[in-house]
Amino acid sequence: MNYIIRFRTESRKESRMKVCIVAEGCYPYVVGGVSSWIHSMIRSFPNLEFQILAIISNRSLSGKFAYELPENVTQVHEVYLEDFNWDGAGGKGRGIHLTKKEYQAVRSLILNREIDWSVIFELFQNRTFSLDKLLMGPDFYHMVSECYRKNYPHIVFSDFLWTMRSIYLPLFLVLKSRIPKADLYHCVATGYAGVLGSMAKYLYGCELLISEHGIYTREREEEIIKASWVAGVYKNIWIEQFKKMSLLAYDQADIVTSLYARARQLQLELGCPAEKTRVTPNGIDVERLADLPGKTEEDKKMIHIGAVLRVTPIKDVKTMIQAFAFAKKKVDRLKLWIMGPCDEDEQYAKECFDLVEALNVKDVVFTGRVDIRDYLGRMDFTILTSISEGQPLTILESYAAHKPVIATDVGNCRELIYGDKEGEKPAGILTHIMNLEEISEAMVELAENDKMRKGMGEAGYERVMAGYKVQDMKQVYRGIYQEFAKKRNEKWNEEPFHIKKPWE
Repeated sequence: MNYIIRFRTESRKESRMKVCIVAEGCYPYVVGGVSSWIHSMIRSFPNLEFQILAIISNRSLSGKFAYELPENVTQVHEVYLEDFNWDGAGGKGRGIHLTKKEYQAVRSLILNREIDWSVIFELFQNRTFSLDKLLMGPDFYHMVSECYRKNYPHIVFSDFLWTMRSIYLPLFLVLKSRIPKADLYHCVATGYAGVLGSMAKYLYGCELLISEHGIYTREREEEIIKASWVAGVYKNIWIEQFKKMSLLAYDQADIVTSLYARARQLQLELGCPAEKTRVTPNGIDVERLADLPGKTEEDKKMIHIGAVLRVTPIKDVKTMIQAFAFAKKKVDRLKLWIMGPCDEDEQYAKECFDLVEALNVKDVVFTGRVDIRDYLGRMDFTILTSISEGQPLTILESYAAHKPVIATDVGNCRELIYGDKEGEKPAGILTHIMNLEEISEAMVELAENDKMRKGMGEAGYERVMAGYKVQDMKQVYRGIYQEFAKKRNEKWNEEPFHIKKPWE
């Protein structure tokens, strides 16, 4: 099995809605961004029981939580995308024999035709077979051969066949997973999470809510286009695979949220029905970031730039380091603090460390995972050089601390920097992706203009107070959750969810 359940404790059955958060590659294993949002959501509703259905790469991550789970999280279920051994005995023999209906459903999936997902769900949930027998069997071979003849006859067939097996393996692993029962499945992405949520809705007749922070399909498309491990036509095949999964999620979801208007427009372009969509901005705990410790006497000698992020390629830390090296030649007082975990992509982190050494640039500090409250008040401004974002919490946190931000023009960063209403003052500087010159100049400009920094910092604070407080976000989702509870005739109990102890 590629699926385990980790029980925290036994819970008492109560007449209140049970929510299953479906997350891919984030909570509770990775800090920051979407993980922080999930953690905040769970803590915002202590009256509800939550389960976590977590999609992670492999068993090596099992149980390695970066968060202390709130008391109202009763179970964590894990699904592994790489939990498979091609050398297993399951591949021997003639393979699984699909019925005519099953064959047509899987064939439509591979040929990008209209897909009967109900047949696919029934196949993987109700029939017992090894994935070896399916992927190495004659039925899958014939489907792939048909796809090859119609669309890709100019490439090597053996390469194509094995690539298709590798593309469909993680999807099939997800489809074979056993899903815990809940009243509402709240997926924080489409993709594999959306597939699990859609399958749960089919199996259990539950409700399905999708909250996209970045638009999953577009993010995967950007990653694949840039990826060196995917070549030629295979990039298009991978992209189409993610589009199919997102379309399924949009079709099955009852409500689909996005963080800002442009993201909603992208959802519509990708096939999400307009009547399902809602814009629900992020929110942060402003009070948590009040009265932060300021600069020490030692700090006052330097201009401090904070970068709160995971050291991963999508954050483009290399460009940030290179831009900082150029800026420091003009303003020697600059100091860059890169605050966040370096263990998510250890190879990339090493490349960043090596780049600092190769450039012989001084005053670059990698802090690792820290409590930003110990550092943010000491910063003069913060920076984000990502190649893809949704509505970054780190920008909102900087604003709550009265700090201006340099950010690349991705996701909702433009609106956060400049505002979305006429007459709003800028709260930082916007640059283009991977533009060393622009990013470096922005660092220098803010470093040399104290009045500008303070003015932009106050503009950011006003912006976050006007529309990005956690209380506002909580109120919006309270309304959505209550809608689902009413629809299911579930009691909405404001009393905290209680775990019954054996002695009670």
